[in-house]
Amino acid sequence: MFPSTITSDLEKPFSPDGRADMIRVGVIGYGYWGPNIVRNLHGLDNTRVEMVCDKSPAALAHARKSYPGLATTSDPCEVLRSPQIDAVAVITPVWTHYELAKAALENGKHVFVEKPFTSSAVQAEELIELAARKKLTIMVDHTFLFTGAVRKIRELVDRGDLGDLYYYDSLRVNLGLFQHDVSVIWDLAPHDLSIMDHLIRKEPEAIVATGEKHLNGVEDVAFMTIYFPQNVIAHINVNWLSPVKIRTTLIGGQKKMLVWNDLVADEKVRVYDKGVQISAGEGIRDLLVSYRTGDMWAPQIEQTEALRVELGYFVDCIMNNKMPFNDGHAGLRVVRMLEAAECSIQKRGELIRL
Repeated sequence: MFPSTITSDLEKPFSPDGRADMIRVGVIGYGYWGPNIVRNLHGLDNTRVEMVCDKSPAALAHARKSYPGLATTSDPCEVLRSPQIDAVAVITPVWTHYELAKAALENGKHVFVEKPFTSSAVQAEELIELAARKKLTIMVDHTFLFTGAVRKIRELVDRGDLGDLYYYDSLRVNLGLFQHDVSVIWDLAPHDLSIMDHLIRKEPEAIVATGEKHLNGVEDVAFMTIYFPQNVIAHINVNWLSPVKIRTTLIGGQKKMLVWNDLVADEKVRVYDKGVQISAGEGIRDLLVSYRTGDMWAPQIEQTEALRVELGYFVDCIMNNKMPFNDGHAGLRVVRMLEAAECSIQKRGELIRL
């Protein structure tokens, strides 16, 4: 557990027990996701957005219009070095994450980093070591872990309702949005890899991945298979060239199976009391296969905005010296799988051991 401290900040308000009463946040990046970060931080108690940074004058004008009086800058150093800022949210392209997060940590700031954590496992490991040495918090923005659906699925897994897990099978496809600096694996797969890591909680043993480039020099269609101990297997299909948008995940267990369709308004998660049982006979040809078909039920899902829950958790971890479950180590595990998948694609589907 990392105790949280802020260096070179003498004006910060403290409660009688020494804990911070207010976490002041600087946000670097106000493009697609940044406005959502600022909006949710703005609505939290014990939190204040002190400054927003972006290279685009139009983006900064939009921020000032939405939040009159908010300080803005085009220079990240003003955020990173400000003694009036306790934590920095890095909401920028992945190739910038390492340098910005490193500078924030070196200046005594806690860090919230958009997924994926870094461009390489080596970078992630260095940031984790630096945060531990500085006694600062890193949280990686794995937003889906805070959705009502994933929280309910985790509850079902922890409670043993599904039994031993057999497989995780995800389809995450749509038409666009095309990226120019990362492939579809680095863009879309972190969502499923972080969810899979959160639910299965076993170290993967190997990855096989295939993919192809069609339009702009990076893979826009890809398939990943992840092998875990005890015969657990996962499959992830990510695609920017689908005529329809699909966000469906199937999870199979020894006792029950479930389907999570993130695009439906009601009954996002359906649990099926279905399965297969095998009774042994005298020989392999005498195995008896029986099928179990029971009820289907849809558990109630909380409707709170996942990003708001996640950012509230980030602030709580800082203020109460907690280690977040989506910390730098969780981000590192995802980056390692992304690197292995990329290596496997380059070798035309060769098995890469982790």
